[in-house]
Amino acid sequence: MNLLTEILEYNKKFVENKEYEKYQTTKYPDKRLVILTCMDTRLVELLPQAMNVKNGDVKIVKTAGAILAHPFGSIMRSLLVAVYELKADEICVIGHYDCGMGAIKADAIMEKMVERGIPKERIEMLKYSGIDLENWLKGFESVEESVKHSVNMLKNHPLLPANIPVHGLIIDPHTGKLDLVVNGYEQ
Repeated sequence: MNLLTEILEYNKKFVENKEYEKYQTTKYPDKRLVILTCMDTRLVELLPQAMNVKNGDVKIVKTAGAILAHPFGSIMRSLLVAVYELKADEICVIGHYDCGMGAIKADAIMEKMVERGIPKERIEMLKYSGIDLENWLKGFESVEESVKHSVNMLKNHPLLPANIPVHGLIIDPHTGKLDLVVNGYEQ
């Protein structure tokens, strides 16, 4: 059985047994908070538990490394929608220790692309077309600096209200301990 079939079979039973009922809530976050965090698998259940949030409490936006890479990209759009349309009044950027983005090297990713069937010529064409793949694919050296960078990009965004606190934290993916990097109430 393939993974998709397994998921769909489970889902059929999930719906038939009305297991969804315990998760029903509104689209508005009860704690009026939106979280930008990493897509790391260790954080799927750990992060909400470590923060005492349950279904319906917060909006969670996930991206590799919790990096806000572009001020007008889809991540920023999602955060602005959370603030303006979904009643979020605060933002938390939460990176984590032992993040894979800390070890990412653009050249290594491009080599893996070629190994998985992307022609080298396509990668070269993108480079010659002005796409800075090295910068787009780069990771970070310091999770603390990466969190500060994302917080600063948010705080200085021309479309984010100045009264929205933007916090920066780092979670330990082994223990759930949160370390404060930026207290948005003090900015």
